[in-house]
Amino acid sequence: MSLHDPGSKSAPVLITEDEGALYDRQIRLWGLEAQQRMRNATIAVFTLRGTATETIKNIVLAGIGKLVVVDDSDVAEEDLGAGFFFRDEDVGKKRVDVARGRIESLNPLVTVQTEQRSLLATSDADLAALLEGVDLVCLTDTDRDTCIRVNKVCRERSTPLYCGGTFGMLGYIFCDLLVHEYIAPDRSGVSKDGPKTVKATATYAFLDAALKHSWSSISRRQTREINPAAIFTVQGIWEYQSLHQGILPTEPEHADELEKIANDLVERAGVNGQVLTTIPREQIDVAATTAAHEFSPVCAVVGGMLAQDILKALGARETPLANFFVFDGATGAGTVARLAMP
Repeated sequence: MSLHDPGSKSAPVLITEDEGALYDRQIRLWGLEAQQRMRNATIAVFTLRGTATETIKNIVLAGIGKLVVVDDSDVAEEDLGAGFFFRDEDVGKKRVDVARGRIESLNPLVTVQTEQRSLLATSDADLAALLEGVDLVCLTDTDRDTCIRVNKVCRERSTPLYCGGTFGMLGYIFCDLLVHEYIAPDRSGVSKDGPKTVKATATYAFLDAALKHSWSSISRRQTREINPAAIFTVQGIWEYQSLHQGILPTEPEHADELEKIANDLVERAGVNGQVLTTIPREQIDVAATTAAHEFSPVCAVVGGMLAQDILKALGARETPLANFFVFDGATGAGTVARLAMP
């Protein structure tokens, strides 16, 4: 199913006069057609932590049609920092039960559905059934192996996928939009009639292929601009988590193993040695002790960018992320790497 074609769905819902008034500023920004696509979109968001909270807020306020929130955990004290849907008195209650009413209050025009289920305990067949009628999937704070598994299910259903989350001061976003058509500025020349646009197409990569991307053909200048140290620290944390049955590094003594994992990934990828041969030890030390924790500012940046790119993909009016973004909260800088894409 395409993002821009209702496919087997019933006839698209048209924006009413009241909705037009509510979304007036957005319609002026990206057009009625793009807003109409958002209005008819169903998005599934998994794992209700800090990144998801920020993402949900923004896409609901923007006026998607339906939101499906999937999470089976109880509210914990550590959720109260970055999860602004939760209050002190909510600790011990189911996240989705607590959050549903507060999400609905953001925009009563959006239908909110909640599912209490563990993604790890959900079979591929049950996941496919859950995603029936879903136009886009957003996994947040999910381990790499589960992201790859869900990516496979989504590809079989031709459903676009975003994965985003934070590891302490680091944040990441990956997207697989399959074959994505969008409107882009025409850079072929200057027209006396003003800026023109053209239809563009981007072919995205499966997450597993993106993580195995060879960097050997990337020039020294391009490699330096991409900031591979942050990217391979994120990938190293994912690998550490996979090797430890889902457990993230939490102690200073975990730094040595994380360092070896990340540096092995750098070497295996063929990163330009004039730019990076090993991850800076200071960055590894910080990651090893903060990866399991959430910091509100980092969640706000990553969740906000994740929501923005989801809306770009739905509206098809701008160039979306291609295809791996990393944010370093220590420097405030973000970088995008084009991995395994033509």
